[in-house]
Parts: sequence; C-alpha cells; structure tokens
Amino acid sequence: MLLRVDHESSVSLHEQIAGSIRASIASGDLQPGEKLPPARQLADGLDVNVHTLLRAMQTLRDEGLLEMRRGRGTAVTGAAPNLASFNELAKKLVAEARKGGMNNDQILQIVKGQL
Repeated sequence: MLLRVDHESSVSLHEQIAGSIRASIASGDLQPGEKLPPARQLADGLDVNVHTLLRAMQTLRDEGLLEMRRGRGTAVTGAAPNLASFNELAKKLVAEARKGGMNNDQILQIVKGQL
C-alpha cells in the first residue's frame, strides 16, 4: 500500500489520507481482512501527526471500510465502490454538461464544487 499526501494542497491532510486508502481498497491493493500498518508507523512515513492519520481512519471506520480494535490494529472490513463506476458517472456528467453548452472550465468548477 502506497499512501501519499501533498502538504501544499488545499485539501486537508486527513481527507487526502482517507482518499488514498479508499483508492487502495477500490483498486484491490487492500483486501477485506488485510491489516494496515500501525498508525504511528504510517503517520511517520507520511510526515503527519498521528492524530491526523487517526482522524482519516475514523472517517473510514464510520464509512464501514475499516475496523479499528485496540490491541489488534486496523483491518479493512469492506470494499470501496469500484473506480470504474465513478469513471462512468464522470463521463455521463461531462456529456450532459456539454449538451447543456458548458465548457471544460465550467465542468471542472462543478466537479470541484465551486459552481
């Protein structure tokens, strides 16, 4: 599992971490039942505060993707939606937006939640 964060990004670190783990689950790199490395080890590797990492893991726990047990570690419990389904939805969004006369910049603003 390869996690990356961009310390210069406007997206919060915990959201980046949660998104990266979600993507690893969706791509099959992380399978249900697989254990994650200890939180301190992951936090050190990403150069983030352990509480930031734990916040991301708690978000994924609340989504039903991770199970966190004291003394037993953190394990993947569920599968994230398939990335192919998101790609299909994005293609439909772009096609409909173009039918409505929107240009690429306007479509990108919608995706970013700025419109």
